[in-house]
Amino acid sequence: MFLKLKRNFLLFLGLAIVLTMAFLAVFAPYLTPYTPTEQNLDKMLFAPCAEHIMGTDAVGRDIFTRLLYGARVSLWVGFIAVGISSLIGVTLGLISGYFGGMIDEIIMRIVDIMLCFPSFFLILAVIAFLEPSVINIMIVIGFTSWTGLARLVRAETLSMRERDFISAAKLSGAGKMRILCVHILPNTLAPVLVSATLGTAGAILVESSLSFLGLGVQPPDPSWGNILLDGKDVLTNAPWLSLFPGLAIFITVLGYNLLGESLRDILDPRLKQR
Repeated sequence: MFLKLKRNFLLFLGLAIVLTMAFLAVFAPYLTPYTPTEQNLDKMLFAPCAEHIMGTDAVGRDIFTRLLYGARVSLWVGFIAVGISSLIGVTLGLISGYFGGMIDEIIMRIVDIMLCFPSFFLILAVIAFLEPSVINIMIVIGFTSWTGLARLVRAETLSMRERDFISAAKLSGAGKMRILCVHILPNTLAPVLVSATLGTAGAILVESSLSFLGLGVQPPDPSWGNILLDGKDVLTNAPWLSLFPGLAIFITVLGYNLLGESLRDILDPRLKQR
Protein backbone atom coordinates (compact mmCIF):
# COMPACT_ATOMS: atom_id res chain seq x y z
CA MET A 1 0.00 0.00 0.00
CA PHE A 2 2.81 2.38 0.93
CA LEU A 3 4.69 1.62 -2.29
CA LYS A 4 1.56 2.27 -4.32
CA LEU A 5 0.97 5.63 -2.60
CA LYS A 6 4.61 6.56 -3.10
CA ARG A 7 4.44 5.66 -6.80
CA ASN A 8 1.24 7.64 -7.31
CA PHE A 9 2.68 10.65 -5.47
CA LEU A 10 5.85 10.64 -7.58
CA LEU A 11 3.76 10.26 -10.75
CA PHE A 12 1.56 13.21 -9.76
CA LEU A 13 4.59 15.33 -8.81
CA GLY A 14 6.42 14.59 -12.05
CA LEU A 15 3.31 15.20 -14.15
CA ALA A 16 2.61 18.46 -12.31
CA ILE A 17 6.14 19.74 -12.96
CA VAL A 18 6.06 18.75 -16.63
CA LEU A 19 2.64 20.33 -17.25
CA THR A 20 3.58 23.49 -15.33
CA MET A 21 6.74 23.98 -17.40
CA ALA A 22 4.79 23.37 -20.59
CA PHE A 23 2.15 25.91 -19.52
CA LEU A 24 4.80 28.54 -18.72
CA ALA A 25 6.52 27.96 -22.06
CA VAL A 26 3.32 28.15 -24.13
CA PHE A 27 1.86 31.22 -22.42
CA ALA A 28 5.15 33.08 -21.89
CA PRO A 29 4.08 36.20 -23.87
CA TYR A 30 1.02 36.60 -21.63
CA LEU A 31 2.82 36.12 -18.31
CA THR A 32 5.30 38.99 -18.51
CA PRO A 33 5.18 42.57 -19.84
CA TYR A 34 8.76 42.37 -21.12
CA THR A 35 10.42 40.74 -24.11
CA PRO A 36 13.43 38.41 -23.70
CA THR A 37 15.81 40.75 -25.57
CA GLU A 38 14.53 44.05 -24.14
CA GLN A 39 17.40 45.96 -22.50
CA ASN A 40 17.22 48.64 -19.84
CA LEU A 41 20.66 50.01 -18.98
CA ASP A 42 19.19 51.93 -16.03
CA LYS A 43 18.32 48.64 -14.30
CA MET A 44 21.48 46.57 -14.73
CA LEU A 45 21.95 43.74 -12.24
CA PHE A 46 18.85 44.60 -10.22
CA ALA A 47 18.22 42.17 -7.38
CA PRO A 48 14.83 40.37 -7.28
CA CYS A 49 12.10 42.89 -6.48
CA ALA A 50 8.41 43.50 -7.12
CA GLU A 51 9.04 44.83 -10.63
CA HIS A 52 11.55 42.13 -11.60
CA ILE A 53 10.74 39.09 -9.47
CA MET A 54 13.94 37.28 -10.50
CA GLY A 55 16.12 40.35 -11.01
CA THR A 56 17.86 41.58 -14.15
CA ASP A 57 21.10 40.74 -15.93
CA ALA A 58 24.14 42.83 -16.86
CA VAL A 59 22.25 44.73 -19.59
CA GLY A 60 18.96 45.13 -17.73
CA ARG A 61 17.02 42.24 -19.27
CA ASP A 62 14.34 40.66 -17.07
CA ILE A 63 15.49 37.21 -15.91
CA PHE A 64 11.97 35.85 -15.38
CA THR A 65 11.06 36.70 -18.98
CA ARG A 66 14.21 35.12 -20.34
CA LEU A 67 13.57 31.96 -18.30
CA LEU A 68 10.05 31.65 -19.69
CA TYR A 69 11.25 31.98 -23.28
CA GLY A 70 14.23 29.76 -22.51
CA ALA A 71 11.76 27.07 -21.41
CA ARG A 72 10.35 27.13 -24.93
CA VAL A 73 13.78 26.38 -26.38
CA SER A 74 14.61 23.64 -23.89
CA LEU A 75 11.28 21.83 -24.18
CA TRP A 76 11.20 22.20 -27.96
CA VAL A 77 14.70 20.72 -28.24
CA GLY A 78 13.76 17.90 -25.88
CA PHE A 79 10.59 16.93 -27.75
CA ILE A 80 12.01 17.14 -31.27
CA ALA A 81 15.31 15.44 -30.42
CA VAL A 82 13.54 12.60 -28.62
CA GLY A 83 11.08 12.29 -31.51
CA ILE A 84 13.94 11.88 -33.99
CA SER A 85 15.84 9.40 -31.80
CA SER A 86 12.66 7.41 -31.07
CA LEU A 87 11.80 7.15 -34.75
CA ILE A 88 15.29 5.90 -35.63
CA GLY A 89 15.67 3.65 -32.60
CA VAL A 90 12.25 1.99 -32.88
CA THR A 91 12.57 1.42 -36.63
CA LEU A 92 16.07 -0.09 -36.48
CA GLY A 93 15.23 -2.07 -33.33
CA LEU A 94 12.17 -3.65 -34.95
CA ILE A 95 14.04 -4.50 -38.15
CA SER A 96 17.05 -5.88 -36.29
CA GLY A 97 15.07 -7.99 -33.85
CA TYR A 98 12.55 -9.38 -36.33
CA PHE A 99 14.72 -10.20 -39.34
CA GLY A 100 17.92 -11.17 -37.50
CA GLY A 101 20.82 -12.62 -39.44
CA MET A 102 23.11 -10.28 -41.36
CA ILE A 103 20.72 -7.33 -40.96
CA ASP A 104 20.86 -7.73 -37.19
CA GLU A 105 24.65 -7.99 -37.24
CA ILE A 106 25.09 -4.82 -39.30
CA ILE A 107 22.72 -2.74 -37.18
CA MET A 108 24.15 -3.96 -33.89
CA ARG A 109 27.73 -3.33 -35.01
CA ILE A 110 26.76 0.25 -35.90
CA VAL A 111 25.25 0.56 -32.43
CA ASP A 112 28.43 -0.83 -30.84
CA ILE A 113 30.60 1.63 -32.77
CA MET A 114 28.47 4.59 -31.69
CA LEU A 115 28.50 3.42 -28.08
CA CYS A 116 32.31 3.45 -28.12
CA PHE A 117 32.19 7.26 -28.11
CA PRO A 118 30.76 9.20 -25.15
CA SER A 119 27.55 10.70 -26.50
CA PHE A 120 28.21 14.24 -25.27
CA PHE A 121 31.66 14.39 -26.87
CA LEU A 122 30.23 12.94 -30.07
CA ILE A 123 27.65 15.73 -30.09
CA LEU A 124 30.38 18.30 -29.42
CA ALA A 125 32.42 16.97 -32.33
CA VAL A 126 29.49 17.21 -34.73
CA ILE A 127 28.33 20.63 -33.50
CA ALA A 128 31.88 21.98 -33.95
CA PHE A 129 31.50 21.54 -37.72
CA LEU A 130 28.00 23.02 -37.91
CA GLU A 131 26.59 26.47 -37.31
CA PRO A 132 25.29 26.68 -33.72
CA SER A 133 21.48 26.83 -33.89
CA VAL A 134 18.44 25.27 -32.26
CA ILE A 135 17.62 23.20 -35.36
CA ASN A 136 21.14 21.77 -35.58
CA ILE A 137 21.07 20.90 -31.88
CA MET A 138 17.77 19.04 -32.28
CA ILE A 139 19.04 17.07 -35.25
CA VAL A 140 22.43 16.22 -33.72
CA ILE A 141 20.97 15.09 -30.38
CA GLY A 142 18.33 13.04 -32.17
CA PHE A 143 20.80 11.32 -34.51
CA THR A 144 23.27 10.49 -31.72
CA SER A 145 20.95 9.25 -28.95
CA TRP A 146 18.95 6.43 -30.57
CA THR A 147 21.28 3.53 -29.77
CA GLY A 148 19.91 2.65 -26.34
CA LEU A 149 16.34 2.64 -27.58
CA ALA A 150 17.28 0.50 -30.59
CA ARG A 151 18.78 -2.15 -28.32
CA LEU A 152 15.74 -2.03 -26.03
CA VAL A 153 13.26 -2.45 -28.90
CA ARG A 154 15.40 -5.19 -30.45
CA ALA A 155 15.33 -7.15 -27.19
CA GLU A 156 11.54 -6.79 -26.94
CA THR A 157 11.13 -7.84 -30.58
CA LEU A 158 13.34 -10.90 -30.14
CA SER A 159 11.17 -11.92 -27.21
CA MET A 160 7.85 -11.41 -29.00
CA ARG A 161 8.62 -12.84 -32.42
CA GLU A 162 8.60 -16.38 -30.99
CA ARG A 163 5.26 -16.05 -29.21
CA ASP A 164 2.09 -17.82 -30.23
CA PHE A 165 0.20 -14.75 -31.43
CA ILE A 166 2.99 -13.99 -33.92
CA SER A 167 2.88 -17.56 -35.18
CA ALA A 168 -0.89 -17.28 -35.54
CA ALA A 169 -0.51 -14.07 -37.51
CA LYS A 170 1.96 -15.76 -39.86
CA LEU A 171 -0.38 -18.70 -40.38
CA SER A 172 -3.23 -16.33 -41.17
CA GLY A 173 -1.18 -14.92 -44.04
CA ALA A 174 -0.17 -11.60 -42.47
CA GLY A 175 2.84 -9.99 -44.15
CA LYS A 176 6.02 -8.96 -42.37
CA MET A 177 5.16 -5.28 -42.34
CA ARG A 178 1.73 -6.00 -40.87
CA ILE A 179 3.25 -8.20 -38.18
CA LEU A 180 5.81 -5.51 -37.30
CA CYS A 181 3.38 -2.58 -37.30
CA VAL A 182 0.20 -4.19 -35.96
CA HIS A 183 1.38 -6.98 -33.67
CA ILE A 184 4.90 -6.20 -32.44
CA LEU A 185 5.12 -2.39 -32.41
CA PRO A 186 2.14 -1.80 -30.04
CA ASN A 187 3.69 -4.19 -27.53
CA THR A 188 6.93 -2.19 -27.47
CA LEU A 189 5.30 1.18 -26.84
CA ALA A 190 5.44 0.92 -23.04
CA PRO A 191 9.27 0.79 -22.77
CA VAL A 192 9.53 3.29 -25.63
CA LEU A 193 7.32 5.75 -23.73
CA VAL A 194 9.44 5.41 -20.60
CA SER A 195 12.67 5.79 -22.58
CA ALA A 196 11.32 8.85 -24.42
CA THR A 197 10.31 10.53 -21.16
CA LEU A 198 13.73 9.98 -19.61
CA GLY A 199 15.38 10.94 -22.91
CA THR A 200 13.64 14.31 -22.88
CA ALA A 201 15.34 15.13 -19.58
CA GLY A 202 18.68 14.11 -21.07
CA ALA A 203 18.14 16.24 -24.18
CA ILE A 204 17.32 19.29 -22.03
CA LEU A 205 20.56 18.79 -20.11
CA VAL A 206 22.57 18.41 -23.31
CA GLU A 207 21.06 21.57 -24.84
CA SER A 208 21.73 23.54 -21.66
CA SER A 209 25.31 22.26 -21.55
CA LEU A 210 25.94 23.18 -25.19
CA SER A 211 24.48 26.65 -24.69
CA PHE A 212 26.60 27.11 -21.56
CA LEU A 213 29.70 26.24 -23.63
CA GLY A 214 28.68 28.70 -26.33
CA LEU A 215 27.85 25.99 -28.90
CA GLY A 216 24.07 26.04 -28.52
CA VAL A 217 21.52 28.83 -28.68
CA GLN A 218 23.35 32.06 -29.49
CA PRO A 219 22.74 35.38 -27.70
CA PRO A 220 20.62 37.43 -27.55
CA ASP A 221 18.13 34.55 -27.87
CA PRO A 222 17.45 33.13 -24.40
CA SER A 223 18.34 29.64 -23.26
CA TRP A 224 18.77 28.33 -19.74
CA GLY A 225 22.35 27.43 -20.62
CA ASN A 226 23.42 30.83 -21.92
CA ILE A 227 21.67 32.57 -19.00
CA LEU A 228 23.89 30.48 -16.73
CA LEU A 229 26.87 31.52 -18.83
CA ASP A 230 25.96 35.20 -18.37
CA GLY A 231 25.85 34.71 -14.60
CA LYS A 232 29.23 33.01 -14.38
CA ASP A 233 31.22 36.25 -14.40
CA VAL A 234 29.04 38.03 -11.82
CA LEU A 235 28.38 35.11 -9.50
CA THR A 236 29.46 36.93 -6.35
CA ASN A 237 27.67 40.20 -7.18
CA ALA A 238 24.49 38.80 -8.77
CA PRO A 239 23.98 35.18 -7.67
CA TRP A 240 20.35 35.22 -8.84
CA LEU A 241 21.57 35.28 -12.44
CA SER A 242 22.84 31.71 -11.99
CA LEU A 243 20.47 30.53 -9.27
CA PHE A 244 17.17 30.77 -11.15
CA PRO A 245 18.20 29.11 -14.45
CA GLY A 246 19.96 26.40 -12.46
CA LEU A 247 16.77 25.77 -10.50
CA ALA A 248 14.74 25.73 -13.72
CA ILE A 249 17.00 23.06 -15.23
CA PHE A 250 17.02 21.04 -12.00
CA ILE A 251 13.25 21.12 -11.49
CA THR A 252 12.44 20.33 -15.12
CA VAL A 253 14.86 17.43 -15.38
CA LEU A 254 13.65 16.13 -12.01
CA GLY A 255 10.05 16.27 -13.22
CA TYR A 256 10.76 14.24 -16.36
CA ASN A 257 12.85 11.72 -14.42
CA LEU A 258 10.11 11.26 -11.81
CA LEU A 259 7.51 10.87 -14.55
CA GLY A 260 9.64 8.36 -16.44
CA GLU A 261 10.43 6.27 -13.36
CA SER A 262 6.77 6.26 -12.31
CA LEU A 263 5.64 5.20 -15.79
CA ARG A 264 8.19 2.40 -15.72
CA ASP A 265 6.82 1.13 -12.42
CA ILE A 266 3.26 1.32 -13.68
CA LEU A 267 3.81 -0.21 -17.12
CA ASP A 268 6.28 -2.95 -16.14
CA PRO A 269 4.20 -5.98 -15.02
CA ARG A 270 7.11 -7.46 -13.07
CA LEU A 271 7.48 -4.32 -10.95
CA LYS A 272 3.70 -4.10 -10.59
CA GLN A 273 3.51 -7.65 -9.22
CA ARG A 274 6.38 -7.02 -6.82
